[in-house]
Amino acid sequence: MRDTALITTSQDTPREAGPMPVEVHCHGFGDVDFSDFTRVDLVRLDAWCAREGVLSLPTMYLHRDRLGEFEDFVRLYDRMRGDGELPHIAGIALEGPLLASHGGTPASTVWAPTRREWERLAALGDHGLMYTVVSPDAFSPSSPLSGVPGTGPDDFGWILPALLAHGVRPALGHFTRDDPARSADLVQEMVDTAWRSEWSGTGVRVVTDHLFNDMPLNIRHAFRTSAARRKRDETVASYDLPGWTLATMAEAAGPVPAAIMNEAARGRLGACINFDGEHVDLEIAARAIRLMGVGNTMIMTDRCDSARLGGQELHRTAENHLWYQDEGVVAAGSVPLERQMANARAQGFSDEEITQLVAGTAHRVFGLGAAAPAALGSSASHTL
Repeated sequence: MRDTALITTSQDTPREAGPMPVEVHCHGFGDVDFSDFTRVDLVRLDAWCAREGVLSLPTMYLHRDRLGEFEDFVRLYDRMRGDGELPHIAGIALEGPLLASHGGTPASTVWAPTRREWERLAALGDHGLMYTVVSPDAFSPSSPLSGVPGTGPDDFGWILPALLAHGVRPALGHFTRDDPARSADLVQEMVDTAWRSEWSGTGVRVVTDHLFNDMPLNIRHAFRTSAARRKRDETVASYDLPGWTLATMAEAAGPVPAAIMNEAARGRLGACINFDGEHVDLEIAARAIRLMGVGNTMIMTDRCDSARLGGQELHRTAENHLWYQDEGVVAAGSVPLERQMANARAQGFSDEEITQLVAGTAHRVFGLGAAAPAALGSSASHTL
């Protein structure tokens, strides 16, 4: 599995050894689309990560007819990391396939696995599959997966234990919008089930896809066009962010983000949030992090460096740095971790807090063995 494209970066020297920031949810570096996993050169990917000074969890989409190829890929990754070849690739992740709202995800990668297919996916946890994004309301009436023969909402009673028994975390995301209260209840049920289940992994049993994206909200969480940005200050001021509390989040932002934020604050899930200022407004993101706690939150980039993801062509607009698919839906981000760290610093987070947001929480959540890395120091000495 060797890609023809060389992985290069602008860095001249590798970063110093030690606990590194983690690209928790990323879709492609350079011109490599991780979802085209049969062409991913793992050695070159590891070299790219080393030059940027990060660990990565490459996140992939999966077509049903490529499950066997994906199994081969994850097992190859496991063999290579066992030989010490891939010290900077911390694991593999999936976005889907059980998604109630595909958003920018290719529709062909949204499907309901059979029990046997779930068993095959779960078994990959023994070989490095760290998490798979699933929608708690995937079987609700408004989900495209509702009514798939042989499936139903009670399936989570065996799906989650099957995943957790092999150390695969459910990552909650991609919700429907028709019944937020029901979706929030399902979040709670899934977290409770996960913490009752047998767990063979280390770290935290439940994570999330990015907070505020692809979920029902009571607020406008992002201002991506010039017209929206002209009204941004007035709109955000009306939310009274300083007055937000965990107890009032369901009314302020919506039942689903409230359920996620409260469980994160309790330490029962590791929450991801994008800090590029385009997926989520920076003031809103910062207030959410303060409420959940930096020790329970991970900054994610949703990064894709090229105009192709999961087999679909992407494009940008002049309004922002996001990648869009043909239907005009956001598919990925492009703002690197370095700039997201700068955004966090501009929002008043200290270097020690930024260390936690980009490194410490991920090391704890994914059991990477470095829960409290040293402070990042100046931004200049830690450019990625």
